[in-house]
Amino acid sequence: MLENALTIADLKRMARRRVPKMFFDYADSGAWTEQTYNANEADFAKILLRQRVLVDMTNRNLATEMIGEPVSMPVALAPTGFCGMQHADGEILAAQAAEAAGVPFCLSTMSICSIEDVAANTKKPFWFQLYVMRDRGFIENLIDRAKAANCAALVMTLDLQILGQRHKDLRNGLSAPPKWTPKHAWQLATRPLWCLQMARTKRHSFGNIVGHASNVGDLSSLASWTKEQFDPRLSWDDVAWIKEKWGGKLILKGILDPDDARRSVDSGADAIIVSNHGGRQLDGARSSIAALPGIVEAVGDRMEVHMDSGVRSGQDILKAVALGAKGVWIGRPFLYGLGAGGKAGVTRCLDILRNELDITMALCGKRDIREIDTDILDRQPGL
Repeated sequence: MLENALTIADLKRMARRRVPKMFFDYADSGAWTEQTYNANEADFAKILLRQRVLVDMTNRNLATEMIGEPVSMPVALAPTGFCGMQHADGEILAAQAAEAAGVPFCLSTMSICSIEDVAANTKKPFWFQLYVMRDRGFIENLIDRAKAANCAALVMTLDLQILGQRHKDLRNGLSAPPKWTPKHAWQLATRPLWCLQMARTKRHSFGNIVGHASNVGDLSSLASWTKEQFDPRLSWDDVAWIKEKWGGKLILKGILDPDDARRSVDSGADAIIVSNHGGRQLDGARSSIAALPGIVEAVGDRMEVHMDSGVRSGQDILKAVALGAKGVWIGRPFLYGLGAGGKAGVTRCLDILRNELDITMALCGKRDIREIDTDILDRQPGL
């Protein structure tokens, strides 16, 4: 039962039991040795908090703003591919849960449900994440579709010019919809509720691509299309082109180096996301939380800085905010919730994070998330 889930780890265990292995592993894997994937979580644990007592902890506030939009807490649901394979109509359900919780939802280019699907089933504008392809006509059409859906911000991902190798996906033979091999048939047979839910929806493939880009229906064709279409020549000039074509709020995702952060300031973007793609691209890169302070210092107050990768609790959110993040993006936590219980599971994920964030902030002697800074961090030598 979802009410028995007290932590994100609880939701993860529930999702593992409900989602076919190939799709659970997709959400829960990193590139190569998964060194960076593991560091993303481990480095949060190294950051200690200061406990403060005998301070007024009443009337606490978690509400703030991200790129000028009011949010009930500094959290956004990150763009994740294959979201609709964690649970039938996954992107729609996650967007609805985010809308009810008062936090942004960002739809991935590689989503199962299309831009139009999500727009038709939500009431408030959501955000859209863009991968830049060689086919600029396809990109222009994708941007026009996001505009038509009234998307409030465009998130341009910068760190997927070349696809990182994720061994679990290759070993699992991941595809959408699943292939009918004996291994995959067994995985599906042991997840009857997932199968029943999938049988009730028509959304089984890549909704933003199928019908708009030819011959893309499973991972092998997607990989081939990716190899042909993801542009290794992507440059800062393309950021300027995208910004002009989009004309609205622009967020750059995938910044991990202070030099790139400084270039971002000059790009005209509204914000950057300090991110290593959840450890799914360059294995051996530093964790996002380790990179965050240097990037905040490089940017100063000239640009809003967000972060993702490795966030598994409300305490992690508070630590990131203390180190300068104005917003924290979650991917795997809400995917675990989605796999565990659909829309209700995503809601449970957000409730868990909100509760942990609120209690931790109070025990650090603070009442307003907008006042959080490094003062809440314990910087004892040797720790």
